[in-house]
Amino acid sequence: MGSNSAEPAPPYVTSNKTSFAYISAKDRWPIIVTGAIDDVHRAIVACDDDAKRKEGKTILEGLAKLKYELQHDRQLTPLEDDGQPGIAEYNKQLEALGNPKWFDVPWLYSECYLYRRIATFFTPSTYWRTYDVFSRQKLSTFKSSRPAVLELAAKYSALIAQLENDAYLAQTPEDLEKAEQILFTEMCEICLWGNATDLSLLTSLTYEDIQKLQGSEARKKAEKNILVNDLPAAYGVLIKAKKAGKRERRLDIVLDNAGFELFVDLILAGYLLAAGLATQIVLHPKSIPWFVSDVLPADFAALLSALADPQSFYSAPDDPDTGKHPQPLSANEEEDLYLLFRHWSELQAEGQLIIRPNIFWTSADSYWQLPKAEPRLYEDLKESELMIFKGDLNYRKLTADAMWETTTPFTTAIGPMGAGSGVRTLALRTCKADTVVGLPEGEDERLKAMEGGGGGEDGPRKWAWSGKWAVVQFCDGKA
Repeated sequence: MGSNSAEPAPPYVTSNKTSFAYISAKDRWPIIVTGAIDDVHRAIVACDDDAKRKEGKTILEGLAKLKYELQHDRQLTPLEDDGQPGIAEYNKQLEALGNPKWFDVPWLYSECYLYRRIATFFTPSTYWRTYDVFSRQKLSTFKSSRPAVLELAAKYSALIAQLENDAYLAQTPEDLEKAEQILFTEMCEICLWGNATDLSLLTSLTYEDIQKLQGSEARKKAEKNILVNDLPAAYGVLIKAKKAGKRERRLDIVLDNAGFELFVDLILAGYLLAAGLATQIVLHPKSIPWFVSDVLPADFAALLSALADPQSFYSAPDDPDTGKHPQPLSANEEEDLYLLFRHWSELQAEGQLIIRPNIFWTSADSYWQLPKAEPRLYEDLKESELMIFKGDLNYRKLTADAMWETTTPFTTAIGPMGAGSGVRTLALRTCKADTVVGLPEGEDERLKAMEGGGGGEDGPRKWAWSGKWAVVQFCDGKA
């Protein structure tokens, strides 16, 4: 896979003390590795198989060594071959970087390297081969999102029923299209913010009521924090394809986090299929545990399993040691969640919902390298009407995690994925890193000058680290 030499802007590096790259390396990564050590230790204590315990202790040694090297600014060492693809590429790139130390290396490469190296401790083993060191965390965060999950499940049940309702369908084509666009926007914004959005907006489907909801305080507040919002353009391509009568209209989602965020992504996918805005949805998860909470195929299975028997999942004690049981689900809540399980399972069985991992998503490459690094995947993505890239890491990879001027057009910053690429890209991203493009002139300076924003023109771009602000950016590479 290629190097980053083609990019016109230099990448963020961990030696830049005014960037989130430095804070990640110094503060976040040691905590993440410590969490992995604690998780494996807990699993070893609970295990009564001597051979498995012995392997677990070897894994602990590898994790402890990694933590020591990271905290003491040692050189990144070549990855050991774990029998999985991609190792040679990582090591070739490491050599090309001049065997750097942890605090003087491109942020994107080093962060991907960190998780790929953690995987090398597990995959060669016999008993821990498929162990996800972050799985416990993912399920507990999904469980803690119970109120939002139940609210969305109830709204989704009503939504699917109303989409087939005669009164809804009897609206004029113009009103129907406007109502659909508002619902599409609402669904995408729920996807963008996760459970931070006001789910009470999804109360009705009549055009008049939806118009009234447009004035909602919560929506206005949330939309005010979306610095660029290209959702109308994205909706435009989907409705155009639908009107043109295309029989097969595929939409892809390159996933981000498991748990509640995956749940919301599936809500969006189910809605798009039910509304006829797509005929097939392809979901792209990671193939190894990645950036703590990223979706693996097993996380999709775990989510469906939780919904198949929601009472057992939600009534199990949060902490077995306390023996305290949460409030059981009501019959209606149980039915709403089971309906989701049934609906999503049917969509998957009928080939309308497809899970398609690819090793490229866990390479250290930015998406600037995609056409050369993984040409078959690149050609496949061109078949999609719209590629939705979720979250901060996907945005960093789209823009090569480079130090762009914030006014650089999104289409320019995504390089080979931009104009003329044959790929339509929509980035749904709450800002949690320095790279931000496509902003109006003076916007970065305005945000920096706000309290906690970084302080003045030359200060760090702290406003872009918190997840308070978002960008929704579209590029029509088929135009």
